[in-house]
Amino acid sequence: MNLELFIQISGALLIALALVHVIFPRYFGWKEDLAGLQLINRQMMEVHTFFIALGVFLMGLLCLTSAEPLVNSSLGKRVSLGLAIFWGIRLVTQFFWYSPQLWRGKRFETIVHILFGLLWLGLTILFVLAWKR
Repeated sequence: MNLELFIQISGALLIALALVHVIFPRYFGWKEDLAGLQLINRQMMEVHTFFIALGVFLMGLLCLTSAEPLVNSSLGKRVSLGLAIFWGIRLVTQFFWYSPQLWRGKRFETIVHILFGLLWLGLTILFVLAWKR
């Protein structure tokens, strides 16, 4: 198993995920939904979304450019452990924070829910393996 290759592939996926954040406001109708919020709350939502996307982009860039050290160096193993914890918590959040009302009985939303759950699981396992290697 070539862990470095899987880390690079996950890096490309993370960069794609970060770029998809650009369409979130329009797709989810944030302009209308957030219009009733106080200015600080609306701007916090926008800023947090930007920094989540930036963080995911930088994780992807790290995976694309530094797969070998993530698996083989002492510092890389600690970073991999941190990434495993991050994605593991994101996995738990997928199934215990989001209400099933958002996806249950809706074909597209259920597929997306399951696919992202599998992505978070895969990233968690990948970085645990990189940490343990």
